[in-house]
Amino acid sequence: MKKTFGKNLFRMKLNVKQRTLIMPELYHLPKISIITPNFNGAQYLEETILSVLGQNYPYLEYIIVDGGSTDGSLEIIKKYEKRLTWWLSEPDNGMYHAIQKGFDRSTGDIMAWINSDDMYHKNALFTVAEIFDNIPNINWLTGANTFYDEFGRTIHCIQSRMFTKFDFYNHDFKWIQQESTFWRRQLWEKTGSSLNVNLKYAGDFELWLRFFQYDRLFVTDALIGGFRYRLENQLSLDHIDEYLIEANFEIDKVIIRPEEKIAMLIYKVFCRFEALFRLVKLNWAAWIIQRFKLRYFSNKSKIVFNTKKMIFVLD
Repeated sequence: MKKTFGKNLFRMKLNVKQRTLIMPELYHLPKISIITPNFNGAQYLEETILSVLGQNYPYLEYIIVDGGSTDGSLEIIKKYEKRLTWWLSEPDNGMYHAIQKGFDRSTGDIMAWINSDDMYHKNALFTVAEIFDNIPNINWLTGANTFYDEFGRTIHCIQSRMFTKFDFYNHDFKWIQQESTFWRRQLWEKTGSSLNVNLKYAGDFELWLRFFQYDRLFVTDALIGGFRYRLENQLSLDHIDEYLIEANFEIDKVIIRPEEKIAMLIYKVFCRFEALFRLVKLNWAAWIIQRFKLRYFSNKSKIVFNTKKMIFVLD
C-alpha cells in the first residue's frame, strides 16, 4: 500500500522570490548543509560549485574546505565566496579531516558532502527536501547511482539497491553512492557527530556502517548526485584495494548482538537460495524469498514518484 505525504516542493521552487505571498510553505523547508573538500582540484571544482549553487535552494548552507591548494583552486573559490556560508584553506590530514572541519561548522537539518570533481543533478536538493519534509521517519536517504565522464556527461545510471545492515555484516556492501546520500543531523549526532578521520579511503563506508546500527536506509531511484570518472589521479578508483581492506576491517570490528547473529545467518541462507533460484530460472521462488527477506529482515523502504499525484511517496 502506498501512502502519500505533503506537497510537491519542486513546484514551490518556481515561486521562491515570491514565497512570502504565494508559497508560505517554503518556510518549512529544511536547511541543507553541503560540504565540499578540495585539494588541487581546480580542473573540476567550478563545475562542482555550480552544481550546488545552481540548485537555487533557498535554505542552503554551503561550505568549502580546501587543503592548501596551489593549482588555482583558491581563485575559483574566491569567485563564489559571497555565495558560500564559509570557506577555509589550510593544510589538513586528508579528505575526511577536511570534511569533518566543514561539518563542525555546519548547522543544517540535513547533511551531505560532495567531492570537488563530482556534481549534483538538477533540482536534486528540492527532491531531497521534499522527501525528508514529507516523510518524517526518514533519517537516511540515498538516490540512484549515476556516473559522469570527464566532460560532465551522465554516462551510466544504476537503480538504487536496498541495502540492510545484514548485507554489510556479510561483507556485501557494493555500493551506497556517497554523492547521492543525505541524512538528518540527529542521526549524525546519535553516531558521534564525526567521521573516522584515521581512515584514508573508506570513511564514507565506516559512517554508513554506524548509521546502520541506529537506523534503516531509505532509497529512491530519483537522480541526486553523480560520481565523475577520470583518467588519472582519482583517489577512490586508484586505491580501490586499500578501500576494500579498510571497509572489511571496519566490519570485523562491529560488535554484533546474539539475536542479530542468528538473523544474519538466516538472511545469508535466504540470499543463497535466492541466487540459486535465479540461476535455475525459478524466478517465482526467488521473488518469494526476496519478499520474505524484505518483510522480516530488511526493514528497509523505497521512495517512488507517484505520477498521478506528482509527489514522492513511500512504497
